Amino acid sequence: MNVVYAVEPALSAGEFVDVLRRSTLAERRPVADAARIAGMLQNADLVLTARDERGVLVGVSRAITDFHYCTYLSDLAVDVACQRRGIGKELIARTHAAAGLQTSLILLAAPAARDYYGHIGMQKNDACWVVPRR
Repeated sequence: MNVVYAVEPALSAGEFVDVLRRSTLAERRPVADAARIAGMLQNADLVLTARDERGVLVGVSRAITDFHYCTYLSDLAVDVACQRRGIGKELIARTHAAAGLQTSLILLAAPAARDYYGHIGMQKNDACWVVPRR
Protein backbone atom coordinates (compact mmCIF):
# COMPACT_ATOMS: atom_id res chain seq x y z
CA MET A 1 0.00 0.00 0.00
CA ASN A 2 1.25 3.44 -0.93
CA VAL A 3 0.66 5.89 1.95
CA VAL A 4 0.61 9.67 1.59
CA TYR A 5 1.33 11.66 4.75
CA ALA A 6 0.32 15.29 5.24
CA VAL A 7 -0.21 18.00 7.81
CA GLU A 8 -3.96 18.45 7.56
CA PRO A 9 -5.29 21.09 9.99
CA ALA A 10 -8.73 21.13 8.33
CA LEU A 11 -9.40 17.39 8.77
CA SER A 12 -13.15 16.89 9.05
CA ALA A 13 -14.67 15.59 12.25
CA GLY A 14 -16.43 12.88 10.24
CA GLU A 15 -13.21 11.47 8.82
CA PHE A 16 -11.53 11.73 12.21
CA VAL A 17 -14.32 9.78 13.93
CA ASP A 18 -14.35 7.22 11.12
CA VAL A 19 -10.65 6.38 11.54
CA LEU A 20 -11.02 6.38 15.34
CA ARG A 21 -13.73 3.75 14.91
CA ARG A 22 -11.60 1.70 12.50
CA SER A 23 -8.78 1.74 15.06
CA THR A 24 -9.19 0.82 18.71
CA LEU A 25 -9.20 4.44 19.88
CA ALA A 26 -12.95 5.18 19.55
CA GLU A 27 -13.52 3.21 22.75
CA ARG A 28 -11.73 5.99 24.66
CA ARG A 29 -12.80 9.07 22.72
CA PRO A 30 -16.12 10.99 22.77
CA VAL A 31 -17.05 9.96 19.21
CA ALA A 32 -20.78 10.52 19.83
CA ASP A 33 -20.21 14.14 20.89
CA ALA A 34 -19.80 16.03 17.59
CA ALA A 35 -19.11 19.41 19.22
CA ARG A 36 -16.39 17.97 21.43
CA ILE A 37 -14.72 16.15 18.53
CA ALA A 38 -14.82 19.35 16.45
CA GLY A 39 -13.23 21.29 19.31
CA MET A 40 -10.53 18.65 19.71
CA LEU A 41 -9.57 19.13 16.05
CA GLN A 42 -9.92 22.92 15.96
CA ASN A 43 -7.74 23.42 19.03
CA ALA A 44 -5.00 20.97 18.12
CA ASP A 45 -1.71 22.50 17.08
CA LEU A 46 -0.87 19.66 14.69
CA VAL A 47 -3.03 17.16 12.85
CA LEU A 48 -1.16 14.75 10.58
CA THR A 49 -2.83 12.23 8.35
CA ALA A 50 -1.96 9.05 6.50
CA ARG A 51 -4.07 8.28 3.42
CA ASP A 52 -3.98 5.31 1.09
CA GLU A 53 -3.66 5.63 -2.69
CA ARG A 54 -7.45 6.15 -2.97
CA GLY A 55 -7.35 9.05 -0.51
CA VAL A 56 -8.98 7.08 2.30
CA LEU A 57 -7.82 8.15 5.75
CA VAL A 58 -6.00 5.19 7.34
CA GLY A 59 -4.18 6.99 10.16
CA VAL A 60 -4.12 10.21 12.12
CA SER A 61 -2.10 11.90 14.83
CA ARG A 62 -3.34 14.90 16.80
CA ALA A 63 -0.93 16.88 18.95
CA ILE A 64 -0.73 19.89 21.21
CA THR A 65 2.63 21.64 21.28
CA ASP A 66 4.42 24.89 22.09
CA PHE A 67 6.90 24.12 19.24
CA HIS A 68 9.84 24.81 21.58
CA TYR A 69 9.86 22.48 24.56
CA CYS A 70 7.11 19.87 24.62
CA THR A 71 4.66 18.09 22.33
CA TYR A 72 1.77 16.05 23.68
CA LEU A 73 0.63 13.46 21.15
CA SER A 74 -2.96 13.14 22.25
CA ASP A 75 -4.28 10.82 19.54
CA LEU A 76 -2.55 8.24 17.38
CA ALA A 77 -4.99 6.06 15.46
CA VAL A 78 -4.35 3.64 12.62
CA ASP A 79 -7.04 1.56 10.95
CA VAL A 80 -6.76 -1.99 12.34
CA ALA A 81 -6.62 -3.33 8.76
CA CYS A 82 -3.54 -1.18 8.09
CA GLN A 83 -1.60 -1.75 11.31
CA ARG A 84 1.85 -3.38 11.44
CA ARG A 85 2.98 -1.50 8.31
CA GLY A 86 4.90 1.32 10.01
CA ILE A 87 2.13 3.92 9.63
CA GLY A 88 1.92 4.72 13.36
CA LYS A 89 5.69 4.97 13.67
CA GLU A 90 5.84 7.29 10.65
CA LEU A 91 3.02 9.48 12.00
CA ILE A 92 4.90 9.81 15.30
CA ALA A 93 8.15 10.74 13.51
CA ARG A 94 6.43 13.28 11.27
CA THR A 95 4.49 14.79 14.17
CA HIS A 96 7.70 15.19 16.15
CA ALA A 97 9.50 16.73 13.17
CA ALA A 98 6.62 19.18 12.54
CA ALA A 99 6.58 20.21 16.22
CA GLY A 100 10.36 20.48 16.34
CA LEU A 101 12.84 17.80 17.27
CA GLN A 102 13.98 20.00 20.17
CA THR A 103 10.65 19.23 21.86
CA SER A 104 10.04 16.19 24.05
CA LEU A 105 7.25 14.12 22.53
CA ILE A 106 4.94 12.77 25.21
CA LEU A 107 1.97 10.42 24.97
CA LEU A 108 -0.23 8.33 27.21
CA ALA A 109 -0.55 4.81 25.81
CA ALA A 110 -3.91 3.19 25.29
CA PRO A 111 -4.08 -0.13 27.16
CA ALA A 112 -3.87 -2.20 23.97
CA ALA A 113 -0.82 -0.25 22.74
CA ARG A 114 1.38 -0.18 25.84
CA ASP A 115 3.95 -2.58 24.43
CA TYR A 116 3.98 -0.96 20.98
CA TYR A 117 5.77 2.26 21.94
CA GLY A 118 8.78 0.57 23.50
CA HIS A 119 9.01 -1.65 20.43
CA ILE A 120 9.47 1.41 18.19
CA GLY A 121 12.14 2.96 20.42
CA MET A 122 10.22 5.28 22.72
CA GLN A 123 11.30 5.45 26.36
CA LYS A 124 8.88 4.56 29.15
CA ASN A 125 8.46 7.19 31.86
CA ASP A 126 6.78 6.37 35.18
CA ALA A 127 6.49 10.00 36.31
CA CYS A 128 3.09 10.78 34.80
CA TRP A 129 0.31 12.17 36.98
CA VAL A 130 -3.25 12.81 35.87
CA VAL A 131 -6.23 14.82 37.08
CA PRO A 132 -9.18 12.92 35.54
CA ARG A 133 -11.88 14.53 33.38
CA ARG A 134 -15.10 15.52 35.12
